[in-house]
Amino acid sequence: MPNEDPSPVRSTYRHGDLRRALLDAGVALAREGGPGAVVLREATRRAGVVPNAAYRHFQSHQVLLEAVRAVALCELARAIEAEIDATRRMRDPRRRARAAFCGVGLGYLRFARREPGLFRTAFAARPFDVNERAPHDGAARGASGMDPFELLCHTLDGMVDAGLLPPARRPGAEFLAWSAVHGMAMLVLDGPLRGLGEAGCQALAERLVAMVEQGLLAEKA
Repeated sequence: MPNEDPSPVRSTYRHGDLRRALLDAGVALAREGGPGAVVLREATRRAGVVPNAAYRHFQSHQVLLEAVRAVALCELARAIEAEIDATRRMRDPRRRARAAFCGVGLGYLRFARREPGLFRTAFAARPFDVNERAPHDGAARGASGMDPFELLCHTLDGMVDAGLLPPARRPGAEFLAWSAVHGMAMLVLDGPLRGLGEAGCQALAERLVAMVEQGLLAEKA
């Protein structure tokens, strides 16, 4: 009788294939269920190998989770870059700088709504510290070579260069902006805004980033 198992266990992989297959499986698990769904045994099952075969590439669940987290951050960076890229055709450097900064927040919030599992994984895999890089963090960058936090800092520096943000007000501005936008993302994913439709979420996102921008640029009373 022919074997009808659609996912036979493979005993060997060409060099490099297994790590990619396991990582792809881990990313798919994160996309479906967030960081808690990234289980090494399930990743090996989806890759079609026995669990012990994974340890050459991912020595533990945490190592796989860190690699998946890097992919999630890369995807977030690319979503932000798409928003920034749309501003490059603006000729006025001041308008362009403001639009790029706002694009970081809008891209961040849009990604959180579109990819909640990856978004949660990007920040829940381990305590997120922008000053301490994990081994996989080189993969957490977008096409620009920057990760999401660096993209935010870059656009804030662009506002200083454009004469919009006084240099004295630049220190720490990234954390003020990030906390506001990340808080909104969590309210949409897990809080009282989770039932809000796409149009309502987008309208609030636009109001939020405008409020953050205005707060950063406003003169002191």
